[in-house]
Parts: sequence; C-alpha cells; structure tokens
Amino acid sequence: MELNEKTKILEEPSTGANTPTEVTSDTYQLIDAQDGAGEDRVKRSTLPMATFNFINSIIGSGIIGMPYALKQAGVGLGIILIILVAIITDYSVMLLIHGGQISNTNSYQGLVQSAFGRPGFFILTIMQFLYPFIAMISYNVIIGDTITKVMLRFFGYYISGTIVGTRHFVIVVVTLLVLLPVSLYRDIAKLAVASLTAMAFVVFILVAMIIRIDMSSDIPITEDSWQFANYNFTQAIGVMAFAYMCLHNSFLIYDSLEDPTWHKWHIVTHASMLTSMVLMVILGIVGYATFTSFTQGDVLENYCEKDDLINAARLAFAVTIMLTYPVECFVTREVLEHSVFAHYQPRTLWRHSLVTVIIVCLAMGFSMATDCLGVVLELNGVLAAAPLAFIIPPACVMKLQHEPVLCIKNIPMLLTTTFGIFVMGTGTAMVIKEMVNGYSCSHGEKLAYCQAENMTGLFTNQSVLTTTLRV
Repeated sequence: MELNEKTKILEEPSTGANTPTEVTSDTYQLIDAQDGAGEDRVKRSTLPMATFNFINSIIGSGIIGMPYALKQAGVGLGIILIILVAIITDYSVMLLIHGGQISNTNSYQGLVQSAFGRPGFFILTIMQFLYPFIAMISYNVIIGDTITKVMLRFFGYYISGTIVGTRHFVIVVVTLLVLLPVSLYRDIAKLAVASLTAMAFVVFILVAMIIRIDMSSDIPITEDSWQFANYNFTQAIGVMAFAYMCLHNSFLIYDSLEDPTWHKWHIVTHASMLTSMVLMVILGIVGYATFTSFTQGDVLENYCEKDDLINAARLAFAVTIMLTYPVECFVTREVLEHSVFAHYQPRTLWRHSLVTVIIVCLAMGFSMATDCLGVVLELNGVLAAAPLAFIIPPACVMKLQHEPVLCIKNIPMLLTTTFGIFVMGTGTAMVIKEMVNGYSCSHGEKLAYCQAENMTGLFTNQSVLTTTLRV
C-alpha cells in the first residue's frame, strides 16, 4: 500500500482506549478500510520501502512554499529553522509511537483519548478537521494559479482578457468537472497511485528550478534581499510545520514494518526526516536565490508564462494536487461523520453527497477569496499542523507517564510543547495582523522580468504586480 501525505482519517473509538482492539488502528484506515481489509491484508514493508513511504508522506505540496518561508524568516534563520523543525518533528514522531506503546494503542486518536479522554479526543477532532480542510483551500489556490498560467500560455490569444482566462473561472470549472466528481467517489483506494508520482514530480520541479536559476540575474536586488533574519519567522515555522506534517501516518507506517521494532523505527524516521530536510533546504535555497524578496507563496508563480519547462512543472504539480484533493475531502468528511453524525449511522447516499458538496463548495469559496497561497499555508501551519506535531504528542506522553511535570525526563517534551504553543499563538497573531494590514501577492499579472522591453521600469512600483488581501 503506497502512502502519501494525506492518508489520514479520524475514527472515533467506540469505547475505551486502553486496548488495541478498542481503538481503530491507523493501519486499517483510508485505503484498507474501504474494501473491508483486516490486519492480515496489510502489506508489510521492508526497511527501505517504509522509509520511502515516510518520505513520500512528508514531501508534498508544502515543499513548494519553502522559498517563501526563507523570505519570511530571513535566509540564514530560515535555513536554521528548516533544520530545527525537522529535528523537532523527528522527536515528536518518536514520542507519538512511544506514547502508543505506553497506552497500548495504535492510533493517534486512541493515544489522545487514552491520555485526555473525550475532551482531548474532540480537540484532536477539530485539529484533524482544520488541517485537511485548509489544505483543500490551498490546493484550489494552487490549481487556480497553475492551470491559469498553462492555459494562457497555450490559448492566450483566444482567452486573454475574457472570463475563461481568469483564475476564478478555472477554479470553478476544475472544481465542478474534476474535483467534486472524484470527491463524491467513496472508494478512493485507486487514487493511491498519486503517491507513486508525487516524488518524481517533486524531483522534476526541483530540477526545473535549478535549470532556471539563471533568472536571478534579471531580478533586482533590494535592500532586504539577503537578510539573515526577519521578524516573520513564526509564520515561516507554520509553513514548515505544514510541509513536515506526517504524524497522521506514523502509526500506519510503523505497523506496516516487517517485525516492527524501536531500532527499525529509529532508522526509518531519521532517514526520512534527513532526506526530506535536504530536499526542502535545496528547493528553498534555489527558489529564494532566484527571486529573493519577490518570492511568492507559490514559487512557481514567479516564473514566466512562456517558460514551457516551468509550465510542464506547473501541470505536473496541478495533476498531483487534483489526485490528492479527494483524499483531503475524504478525511474532512469522515471527521464530520464520526463527530457530528456519530449517532446517525449508517450514512445514506444523499447525506454523503450533500456533505461532500458543502465541503467542496466551501473550500472553493474560500480559495476564490484570495490568490495568496502563502497566507493559507501559514494559517494551516500555525492553527493545525503546529498543535498536531508539536503540542499534542509530548503532552500525551507526559500525561501517560504519571511523573512530575517538571522532572528532568520531561524537559525535552516541555520545550517541544512550549515551542508549539509559541508558534501557534504568535504565528496566528502575526497572520491576522498581516491580513488586517493587507497581505500582498501576485495574481497573474505579467511579471517585469518576463518582459525584456520593460526590464528596468516595472519594479519601481511593486504594487502593479500584487493584489492585497484584507479582512
């Protein structure tokens, strides 16, 4: 069973959380659950296969925001934070599995309910709803950005200046003709093929960006282009937390190992985090070095419409997003089913369809309100990814150990929890402040460096290249 960053689902335990049989195992979730497979149907993974699956789980749409994260945090501090967040996430993943062993549970939900009871379970429910739903919004934003650019490249003469050439039209059409139909499909196991191509597309995008790094000579150097640190580092951590988000798959991959042991899990986790960190650092540096202070939340937005190599990268990225989107919708819908409609089972076809339509339309509506991918990634990172990755796992382990909170053994977990609370609190405040003051980003105007005849004059007023999001 191949995995991607979205193979997660919240299943509410029907009773207690003290025995594995009472808690829905992550191993059966999403794909195997669709065809009624049991534990003996789970495909066991070798160490290299499990490592690849975990890397694939980590590397997803969030990696495209790494250059923007460097812009927000500053180049030097940004690189340090990419490494630091990788280390903390690595530690948190280890804590999650350790907590499962202490509580004798094999799912994130079971662990939280074992530690904090029903209140903890419902808090996790909110987090696991927000994460995939905001991700759906970000995917719509990406689709609007990428498909519009590709369409204008190939059909610009016919659609330029018409409604067909606008990102709103593209989002609506793709949502109604592609995303909604595949999201209504109940058996999404076949969509797991997306994970097979995800890594290849990421590598292709990275290679394309490296080839186009010579564009940096056309980008004006501003005073703050190579700042070591920037005060927006908390939002940058949010983007990184979203990119590294993998805890929803941790139990799944651990249980899939042949003869899962603590030593094997150490190898899988450390190798996966190290590989993902290296890819994120490289892509972040390459993207930021090319566009410096003009870097957008979606770095592919910075490239010219007529660049066919980048258009191929855009198209590949958009296709991956389209295949991943219904999995996010599936997760969001299942969270509602197991919380709002827990006592109204089994679900009917009309309710399944109605809930799906509402979720998809809400995501579409929010995505049409902004073309700023950066703010969406930041919000998802600070509101959902940070607590899921940095706050909840160490808090659960500390609660289950029944030791004094301030004992030496708990210091690393206290630091991790404090880090998560700091990122969530200050990051949310900073994002709201940005939105109130006006959050600027490109929405498809022809970029200055893409027009040789206007190479010098167009950067004198950056506002012609941006729209502003205000609340």
